[in-house]
Amino acid sequence: MIKRFYPFIKEYKKYLILGPLCVTIEVICELLMPYLMAKIVDIGIPALNNSYILHIGIIMAILAVIAIAGGCANMFFSSYAAMGFGANLRRSIFDKVQDFSFGNIDKFSTASLVTRLTNDVYQIQQTILLSLRLLVRAPLMFICALVLTLSINPRLASIICIAIPILLLAVFLILRRAYSLFATMQRKLDDLNGKVQENLIGIRVVKSFVREDYEKDKFQQANDALMRAGLRAAGLVIILFPIMMLILNGTTIATIWVGGNMVGTGLMGTGELISFVSYILQILMSLMMISFVLLMLARSKASANRIIEVLETCPDIVDLPQTKVPTENTQRGKLEFKNVSFKYNAESENNVINNISFTAQSGGVIAIVGATGSGKSTLVNLIPRLYDVSEGQILLNNIDIREYPLHALRQQIGMVLQKNVLFSGTIRENLLWGNMDAEDREISKAADAAQAEDFIKSFPESYQSELGQSGVNLSGGQKQRLCIARAMLKNPAVLILDDSTSAVDSATEANLRKSFYEDFKDTTVIIIAQRISSIVEADKILVLDDGKLVGFGNHQQLMAENQIYREIYYSQQEVID
Repeated sequence: MIKRFYPFIKEYKKYLILGPLCVTIEVICELLMPYLMAKIVDIGIPALNNSYILHIGIIMAILAVIAIAGGCANMFFSSYAAMGFGANLRRSIFDKVQDFSFGNIDKFSTASLVTRLTNDVYQIQQTILLSLRLLVRAPLMFICALVLTLSINPRLASIICIAIPILLLAVFLILRRAYSLFATMQRKLDDLNGKVQENLIGIRVVKSFVREDYEKDKFQQANDALMRAGLRAAGLVIILFPIMMLILNGTTIATIWVGGNMVGTGLMGTGELISFVSYILQILMSLMMISFVLLMLARSKASANRIIEVLETCPDIVDLPQTKVPTENTQRGKLEFKNVSFKYNAESENNVINNISFTAQSGGVIAIVGATGSGKSTLVNLIPRLYDVSEGQILLNNIDIREYPLHALRQQIGMVLQKNVLFSGTIRENLLWGNMDAEDREISKAADAAQAEDFIKSFPESYQSELGQSGVNLSGGQKQRLCIARAMLKNPAVLILDDSTSAVDSATEANLRKSFYEDFKDTTVIIIAQRISSIVEADKILVLDDGKLVGFGNHQQLMAENQIYREIYYSQQEVID
């Protein structure tokens, strides 16, 4: 596991060296304090030698300053290394997630990935921070203090030699249970984050259906489950530290009792007993620090395994070893499906898309209709390889889409999804997602073609108007038109509109169709539509039913030959009437 995370901290190697070095200096200074104090008690005070006491006191003050400086330097170096490690790890996880297919993201869930990027990384980061401060300090102090107690009085030191194995056994038994409890706690945190995310995304639906109480109950259940898991994990700490304190206090009492008798019989000096007790406390405190770090390591191990699971997941969709870079040609935007089948789960027996074949000529307008759940959105998601086909192949410009580099393939495809996704920032910044190098003239042209220019200019700040998160300060139709403008600005070879004009009026939709035919003659447009009236002018119309292609032709042909298409058409006419 250390080897797996080393690349994220290797650039901070000097801090990994300087931090422990500063701790070593701090520990040496602290260990000398009881020894010097014993000199004052056993030599300086009985002899009433003020100059000796002052001399030793100055040395102790200097050592205290050095110890403080060492401790502060260690805190700086360890913090710098831990925070840098956390930043590198988060960036690596985020970069990995960007390469995930939809299938990979579905496997982990969005809420779990957020937890792993934040809370799990934080747990490991804090463990590194504490380890650099304590995991060097505690063992060093333990060993040195133990050696010093043996050198002062080996007989008295036997007391601590009995206490240490008892303490280590208690720590071992408790930590053996810790990992599973912390792993459960992180899973419960995933579930809680999922509930919060789902509620906040759908807050308008929650309020419109007056389901706040129901959502509160769902959150309460997840919150209580996390609390119970946290209490079970915290119970380890509750058990561990009283045991430690019992052993610490018992050892101290035994040392003072036996050591006091030795002082009374002249076998040991008073100063020696004081320094011996100080070293005993340092030994036991160092063991407590080690136990605390081990407890943190158990928790971070649970988080580390979850992070490694993400880092070692191979994306379902990757570039082939040999790919073809697309070039401009007369077949730009030609799209061909050859016996394409698809299922979300490889182990499933039923296909979502079943044996579909058709050809969309370059510059054509292709419409897709069908009942809800017939596979329309799934079909178009296969084109930019958001999912990969299970069988068959899809050709773009007469080349299998799997032979393109993913970036080059998706650069040729513009998509306007069912859910209109805009980002916080200005309207202009959102449109530039389509082409980061676009000039104002190109932006204005795309917005005009998408019927968005008028409402954009009606805002006081025009293209510099700030959008809220997900464009909350826009209407549904305005968001749809901005998403269409963004895709148009990309000037793609294939433009996919997944039911993306449902929130605009008929006149605006008619103007949009006119733009497709006049301003984007070289772009193959694929439209998923619910209203037959909006696609009657399409060059070809695909009719899907339960994942199968049951009709392909223009409006007149399908009205004459395809019963399912006619049923859809007449049912909509009845609604209009």
